[in-house]
Amino acid sequence: MIATPLPVTGAWCRGDDPGHRQFVRTATDRPMVLEGGGTLRDVTICFETWGDPACAATDAILVCHALTGDSHAAGEMSLPAHPTEGWWKGLIGPGRALDTDRYLIVCVNVLGGCQGSTGPASLDPGTGKPYGSSFPQVSIRDMVRCQSVVADHLGVERWRTVIGGSMGGMQVLEWGVTYPDRIASLVPIATTAQATAQQIGWGSVGRQAIRLDPGWNDGDYYDLEPGAGPHAGLSIARQAAQITYRSDNVFSDRFGRQPVEPLDGFDLWDRFEVERYLHYHGAKLVRRFDANSYLRISKAMDLHDIGRGRGSVTAALTRISVPVLTMGISSDALYWPEQQRQLARQLAEVGVPSTYAEIDSPHGHDAFLIDLDQIHTALVPFLDGVGSPRSPRSLPEDQ
Repeated sequence: MIATPLPVTGAWCRGDDPGHRQFVRTATDRPMVLEGGGTLRDVTICFETWGDPACAATDAILVCHALTGDSHAAGEMSLPAHPTEGWWKGLIGPGRALDTDRYLIVCVNVLGGCQGSTGPASLDPGTGKPYGSSFPQVSIRDMVRCQSVVADHLGVERWRTVIGGSMGGMQVLEWGVTYPDRIASLVPIATTAQATAQQIGWGSVGRQAIRLDPGWNDGDYYDLEPGAGPHAGLSIARQAAQITYRSDNVFSDRFGRQPVEPLDGFDLWDRFEVERYLHYHGAKLVRRFDANSYLRISKAMDLHDIGRGRGSVTAALTRISVPVLTMGISSDALYWPEQQRQLARQLAEVGVPSTYAEIDSPHGHDAFLIDLDQIHTALVPFLDGVGSPRSPRSLPEDQ
């Protein structure tokens, strides 16, 4: 697939948006052709920035978010735009690993999302109604192409690094393969070069829960009564995913077999504390995320394969020539650390300056959102060794 540039017709900051989100829109007369064959017009892309815009030409860093994340990687909660605080605010800021005194930090809400960028809940310019079921399936590559539009708008010719965990890491790898001349380094965390059968299986369970909810209405629930939608299905999808995000040890240590109420007798729906925890996280996601977006984005993760159409994963990796810091998590049961080690080895085998670091944590896959001190420790010297994005880069393979 050739990544053709997408022209921009408008760029603006929504003045009444307390989160100061910014937006760009692709040209009306030139539809975006998606990797899967669908098309979209008037694509709106939402992003946020932190740091000095003057750093765009020399020291800009792209942060890529995970499945249910958004562009609000740093900062406080600010309704209605940001129902949660920045999901990586411990890494972004003055003196932190992603130092806003040194770098311009950028985070883009992915295509298909529901936090500012065009997605299933957006209005179809052809009908004036929400896309709903007509919204086409997107891919990680489509998301990355939209991020390149933001880079063009900001004047970023080459990112100092592109970094992200989980689905964010998938975007990182796609950046390295699709736009090898526009990056100076890459930091994929807790991710994979192609989704495995088990990862696809977990994604399928969540999507089926949404599909079987009567409130889904084949994806066309936006014009129904207020509050309509597959909320129970989305909650179950999130609960199933939450189990994969944490380790058994964390669940056992925190909840054990503790019931919510004393078990004076046996009732089918008496809950254990771990059930209450999962129900809480399911309900929390329903309040801030759209089920149709969850379906499209989780499917994009299952479709992820940097080798698709490029011969093989190895052939795709040969397009990368910049330093790569691959990070795994010792207790990750979803994107297990051996996957990250294998990726680091594959990169080294094709001549890429490859470094591997492992987060030693009991928290499972979610450790990339929790153990930020360990990410900081590995990331700071790596970024210091990258050098200017405008000059040739080199990094010892075993620094």
